[in-house]
Amino acid sequence: MKKISNKTNGLLNFMDLRYGRYKLIYGIMAGLLILLSLVCVLPIIWVAVSGFKTQAEFYSVPPTLLPAEFDFKKIANIWSKLNFFRYFKSTVFLILGGLVFDIVINGLCGYVLSRVKPLGSKLLETLIFGTMLLPGISMVPLYMTFVDMPLIHVNLTGSYLPLWMLVGCKAFTVMLFRNFFNGIPMDYIESARMDGCSTLGIFFKIILPLSKPIIVVEAIFCVMGMWKDFMWPYLILGSTEKETISILLYHISSGSLPLTELDAMLVIMLTVIPPGLFYCIFSRQIMGGVSMSGIKG
Repeated sequence: MKKISNKTNGLLNFMDLRYGRYKLIYGIMAGLLILLSLVCVLPIIWVAVSGFKTQAEFYSVPPTLLPAEFDFKKIANIWSKLNFFRYFKSTVFLILGGLVFDIVINGLCGYVLSRVKPLGSKLLETLIFGTMLLPGISMVPLYMTFVDMPLIHVNLTGSYLPLWMLVGCKAFTVMLFRNFFNGIPMDYIESARMDGCSTLGIFFKIILPLSKPIIVVEAIFCVMGMWKDFMWPYLILGSTEKETISILLYHISSGSLPLTELDAMLVIMLTVIPPGLFYCIFSRQIMGGVSMSGIKG
């Protein structure tokens, strides 16, 4: 109640809640939000709980809400049966490389547009922004490029490099960094230049340390995006040892792996837990990323 009494912003504040009709509206809104939250959360909870049931419990009529016993050995069995650690390790390695490409390459591009501003930077900025207006028709030519890389004629499929390159050339991320860098005072950059720091040194020694908020936000977006990405890893990695968790889920849903419904539920639970924990830890930064992207230089 204390938090409500100190509420000064939003659709309703504490002054509005002094009136009965606004209290009713507030209660209806809160009830709808709780209902929507349950719609999103209950299926995940049901899948996680059902994975511990026996076949008899799963098909019993009327259905049982909770299993008679939570046997966590099932998780260890399915982990070893599918070699789940291999998929998890590949996904983590893919994400770590993607983070480096995302922050360094997109950050450098945003730094050039924001602070270096070479000849033609305005035209380059317009072209980068224009790519955000194009429809998503670039998958086929991009895939053909990775199959036969121009000039060097190397097939990059089967490696993580094409996926990292895709993350390292996002127009939206470039503009995100560019807008944030516009807010960094030029005094820091000029002082570094007077001390003999190079243009590249200024980026790594001055710009990046001052840009931790936007780096954290972009890192969160990158991790969440690459964790759930399926199409490009499936096209590039194929049926190699580098398959990610999203490809494992596809194999399960297509029936390629001989798993029961209960085993599949445990696998889904294992794949949902890491991003769920990640979101719980960094939820404030994820929400702040929406307002962060609108910072004006």
